[in-house]
This record gives sequence, C-alpha cells and structure tokens, in this order.
Amino acid sequence: MSSPNEEKAVLRGSVPPSEEHRRRLLKFLEQTYHRSFALEWVQDDSLAGGFVLQVGTDLYDWSVEGRLRQFKERLEQLRPAHDEVIPLIREAVENWSPEVSPEELGQVLTVGDEIATVSGLEHAAYGEILVFSSGVKGMVQDLRSGELGCILFGDDEEISEGSMVRRSGKMAGVPVGDAFLGRVVDALGSPIDGKGEIQAEDYRPIEMPAPEIIDRQPVNQPLETGILAIDSMFPIGRGQRELIIGDRQTGKTAIALDAILNQKGKDVICIYVAIGQKASSIAQLTETLVRYGAMDYSIVVSASASDSATLQYIAPYAGCALGEYFMYKGKDVLIVYDDLSKHAIAYRALSLLLERSPGREAYPGDVFYLHSRLLERSAHLSKEKGGGSMTALPIVETQAGDVSAYIPTNIISITDGQIFLETDLFFAGQRPAVNVGLSVSRVGGDAQTKAMKKAAGAIRLDLAQYREMEVFTQFSSDLDDLTRRQLVYGQGLMRLLRQPQYRPMQQHEQVMLLVAALHHVMQNIPIRQMDLFRQDYLAHMEKNAAALCHKIDQNGQLSDSDMHSIVEMAQAFAASWAVPAAGKGVK
Repeated sequence: MSSPNEEKAVLRGSVPPSEEHRRRLLKFLEQTYHRSFALEWVQDDSLAGGFVLQVGTDLYDWSVEGRLRQFKERLEQLRPAHDEVIPLIREAVENWSPEVSPEELGQVLTVGDEIATVSGLEHAAYGEILVFSSGVKGMVQDLRSGELGCILFGDDEEISEGSMVRRSGKMAGVPVGDAFLGRVVDALGSPIDGKGEIQAEDYRPIEMPAPEIIDRQPVNQPLETGILAIDSMFPIGRGQRELIIGDRQTGKTAIALDAILNQKGKDVICIYVAIGQKASSIAQLTETLVRYGAMDYSIVVSASASDSATLQYIAPYAGCALGEYFMYKGKDVLIVYDDLSKHAIAYRALSLLLERSPGREAYPGDVFYLHSRLLERSAHLSKEKGGGSMTALPIVETQAGDVSAYIPTNIISITDGQIFLETDLFFAGQRPAVNVGLSVSRVGGDAQTKAMKKAAGAIRLDLAQYREMEVFTQFSSDLDDLTRRQLVYGQGLMRLLRQPQYRPMQQHEQVMLLVAALHHVMQNIPIRQMDLFRQDYLAHMEKNAAALCHKIDQNGQLSDSDMHSIVEMAQAFAASWAVPAAGKGVK
C-alpha cells in the first residue's frame, strides 16, 4: 500500500520482479530522484527479455530490444576509414555497456495531415528528430506550453493517438559525401535513382548557422553561366546569391540548367534542388544533365509535387547541407533552388496546420526568416576556412509579372541581385527573355574578368537607349537617319543576345561577339541572318585567332592591341561574308 506522498513508477515486463529486484529498483529511484516511489508492475508479454521502467516522462529501457537499439546507435557514431572498420567495431563491442540514463517519453495527443501533437517531451529542442513507436520519424517544429508540434517524415496512418514517442537527441540532418555526385536523392538523402545505396562519409544537420562576416571574403571570382546576356550585363560571382524571377514558363529553369552545363571542366560542384515539381519534369531534367555529361559533377535533390509538404519544406536545407560539405572542403559549389515560391507554400501549409497565426497572404510571420537563413549560408569563405564558395540561384515564380508580391519582395531584399524574365519578351522570341531595365547584379564588374568587362563596355546603356527610343518611335513613320541607325543597331544587339538552350558560350566566344557588336561591325547584317553570321564568325575567329581565343579563356585578359585585332578581323569577315550572303538572295 503506497502512502499519499509517494510517486508511482511503472515496471513493465513478461515476468514479475522478485522482492530483491523490486527493492534494488526502489533504492535506485530514491537515489536518482531524491524521493520515495511506489512500484507498480504491469505484465507485458511483448518484452521477451528484460524490462522497462517508466517514471513520469522518463523511460529506462532495459529490454533486449532497447539494449540492441543502444548498441546500434553506438555503432552509428563510428566514423571509420575503410581500413579501420574491423578494429573499431571490435573495440566498440569490447568496451560497450548499456547506459543507465533515462529516455524522455512522450505521448501522441492528436495526429493528422502530416502533423502530430505530442505531450511529455519537456526537454525536446526545435528541429530535433522524434521517433514514434511505429518507427516513423518526425521533426519538432512548434514549441508550446505542455506540448509540441511535430511534422512527420512518414505516413501518419501508422501513428495513433496515445502511442509513445521518444527523443533521438539528434537534430534533423542528411548524410553527405563525395559518393552523392551523379545521384538523385530525396529530401532525406536517400537515393531514388535505382542505383543502389550511397556510401556516406558524414552526417550534417540541415539547419546550420551562416558563416560569420569574419569567415567570408569578397565575391570577386566570376562564376560564368555561359549565357551572353547575363555574363555581359549581370555577372554572377562565386559566393553570390542571384535571384531568377519571372512568370510561369518564361525560361527560369532553362537559365539555371545552362549555368550548370557551363560548369563542365571548371571544378564546380552543382546541386539542383527541385521543390514541388512534377516527377516527370525532374526526370527529364536529370536525363538532360546525363546527356550533356553534367551529371558527373551534379547532385539532384528531389521533393516532387507528390511528396509531402514536410519533405518539400526541408528539401532546400538538405541540398544546402550537401553543398556546405563540399564548400568547407575548399570546393566551389553552385546550388539552384527551383523554386522557393513552392517552398513558401509548403511551409505555409505546415504552419497553418500547426495553428500558427497567419499574416500577409496567409503566410506565417517568420516566412522571411525561412528564406534568409537558407540563402545567407551561401558565401565565399576566407582562405583560413579553405576558400570554398557556394553560389545560390534561387528561383521565384511571379503572377502576371507582379514583383511586389510578398515572397518576391522578401527574396529580392535577401539576394544580391535578380534576373527578371519578362513574358512579352519571351513570346516575342527573345530567349533568354531578360529584362535589362529590371535586372541587376549588386556585385557588378567585380565578378567579371578584365576581358569581359572591357568587351561588354556600355552594352547596358546602349540597350536601355534602344528600348526607350523604341517606345517613342513605334507610332512614328518619319525617322531621321541617325535614329534609324540606332534602332537597327539596338535590334541587332537584341538579336545577338538570343541564345539557344543547352548551348552555353565559352568566354572567348562572348568576348569576340561583344567586341564586334559594340564596334558596329554587324550594323549592315540583316536581322534574319544574324544567327547564321554569328555562327560563321565564331568559327572563323576560332580558326584564324586560336591563340587569342585560348589566351582569353585561360587568363581573362584583353589588351588594347588584342581588341584592335578582333575589330579588324571582324570587319574583314563581315565585308567578305556579306557578298555570298547577298548572292543567295537574302534581302
């Protein structure tokens, strides 16, 4: 008979304890909690060996299953080299003994829609992984008085009200390693490409603090996309965050894909994170990467539209953790988040299910922090930290070109510039449909080679003048010769900036084209023949100025004499090219 002052401890097992066993347990509880207990025994035939002692929310699992789990967790903590596996396992077996520390035990209050409300886990931390009795895992996402909200990584039908939950003591993370290159994985780092298991080298939390200011260095090394319109006017540097923004079906993914293809042979690791897309679209993109030989240095992290909102929410953080693994090894990384609009929508769904107060456009109040803590992790590390970099290309979808919506304005204010793709330009045949007026790179010429900076010259100013003149003269039929020549020049520049997909340009090709165009070499080339002229001109320069092309690609230098040589060769080629072209009946 227990006294009113005694607390109750529950002992479960298949065989009742002896009096000696009961006395030792009561002594252990009194020494541990400094108060007296009454021990209640409950028969549990599922525990074939050992027993489980529960004191409030603390659980002491001395069952066979519990000891095996402890031993498994001990083995998982080992990080052996390939030649040290057997000695480390032998040492772990010889030195291992079961822990006599309590596990905190919780209970499911409600479950549904990928959300579980749990009570009893008073010391659980935000972002910690919880393990349910069915084996399903979840992540703590909401802390309240007396209970917490948990988002689930598995099927919520396997969890019922009243089932037990235990803490793992681990923060949510993903396995990382060089073996992930060339693979397609889900948001938890598990392979989904049918090529077998991936040998991980480490385990990184998906949420990590961004590098400190002291650990960064200026963004001053170019990351070339191979797209003439971007590299010439809106250069991207290694460690920069450049937003790609535009309406649906305006070529946003195409720009990111070309940028990945252009990193071939440049020792840049590329990570493509697909959020909320059709599985067929992700498969098609992966096939494109394989076809062009880009999958060898790329990783695809997939959280498709058919995946849960939880997986879509953690996917970009998982991709970022993979990128950080390579960045802190001194590598350069390019990571594409496609797209953060769907990421915000998934987070909004989870937040509303967690009963958080909705704000503007029903997004929770911390939606800005959602993306800032992700994008701030992209950086160019200092030499003391290895000098690696991670360049982010987040993609955001707008509605009817409205960049003043909530999510677009948030991400514009976080990033270091944006490439704005305009629907009217896209349907007019301008691909990539970059709006020169609204696009900007806040790094500017610091992320350009001297050759590109010199060749690009005042191309943005020339295009801006052309766009303004085009608006004022579209209703006028009587134009003077100077205005007509400027219009033709501007039309030629716009046509020159058109670029077929999957055909990124090398630096020497961009420099040769820009020097010729800005010196009005192509002034008399018919617009309809511009693509053919460009192709023939580049082939001519690569054949007759191979040393200069190689020099530009290798050291990014362009002297005044080199520029003069390019202009002379381009003028001579244009003069000779115009004769046979006219002979073909081209007007």
